[in-house]
Amino acid sequence: MMILRLALVAVISSSVAAQSASTTSLVTYIFGDSLTEVGNNNYLQYSLARSDFPWYGIDFSGGQATGRFTNGRTIGDIISTKLGIPSPPPYLSLSRNDDAFLNGINYASGGAGILNETGLYFIQRLTFDDQINCFKKTKEVIRAKIGDRAANKHVNDAMYFIGLDGQQYTHDEFVELLTSTLDNQLTTIYKLGARKVIFHGLGPLGCIPSQRVKSKTDMCLKRVNEWVMEFNTKTKKLLEGLNKRLPGAKFAFADTYPAVLDLIDNPTRYGFKVANTSCCNVDTSVGGLCLPNSKMCKNRKDFVFWDAFHPSDSANQILADQLFSSLLSSSHSPAPAPKNNR
Repeated sequence: MMILRLALVAVISSSVAAQSASTTSLVTYIFGDSLTEVGNNNYLQYSLARSDFPWYGIDFSGGQATGRFTNGRTIGDIISTKLGIPSPPPYLSLSRNDDAFLNGINYASGGAGILNETGLYFIQRLTFDDQINCFKKTKEVIRAKIGDRAANKHVNDAMYFIGLDGQQYTHDEFVELLTSTLDNQLTTIYKLGARKVIFHGLGPLGCIPSQRVKSKTDMCLKRVNEWVMEFNTKTKKLLEGLNKRLPGAKFAFADTYPAVLDLIDNPTRYGFKVANTSCCNVDTSVGGLCLPNSKMCKNRKDFVFWDAFHPSDSANQILADQLFSSLLSSSHSPAPAPKNNR
């Protein structure tokens, strides 16, 4: 655990140092699912995993839906602001001539998973393998723009965030398959030039509204959380192995499980009132998204969750603050008491 924590600090520190020593900004490439998507699925005509309609985006700049699965910003948006860079645009919004290829891209797609079978019922989405292939194409575009040597340096110096929340993690027999598949996928990203990678661990999925509704007592589903913790443990070991096996690799695990669980268990400590259900009154039997005809809560800042799956903008702010602090912390002292900066 300490090894991965030090790796996490090393990833951030080396990237910030490289940024300070250069006239160029820090470049980030983001992979993931609906927790980190910023609009790729808007460009997939037949995708059922879309959020480009009200009331999504109501608290985002401009008050319009962008394809983010929340009422405002994602954790990635907030982290980008803290790093002093724009939030990377969705890959599918770009043309090959776009300079954004050199400034960072978001490949995340709602419904994506480690396994290609995940999210088939959404018809169209970019699986994690699809996203890796998009990054491969990105490198080809970069090579055409600045040459092979400069392109290799560019991708080596960039920072990579991977976050897959995973409704696919809820079966014992799948955990081993998931981690072995992830091993191959991360090795492929490394071979394409990625060196500084932060893998965002899973939160307590058994406590999100879409799962709690399955409990007769409205409590977290213990077995789901046990599967999640098993996956997280195996993924930490996987990343440690990759760092030993792959020269120059700095793969780090961002463990947000404790922070998210504490936010859900003790919402008032962070300025929230409700953590067991969502602000948007959703129908979990038909997807759990906040549809235009859904009824919203009176005060969105009171709720940890926006819909049946995704945190609210205010919750994302708290979680991003804690994640960023943990990434940059060089001491082992207890974290300060949380503040409500909403």
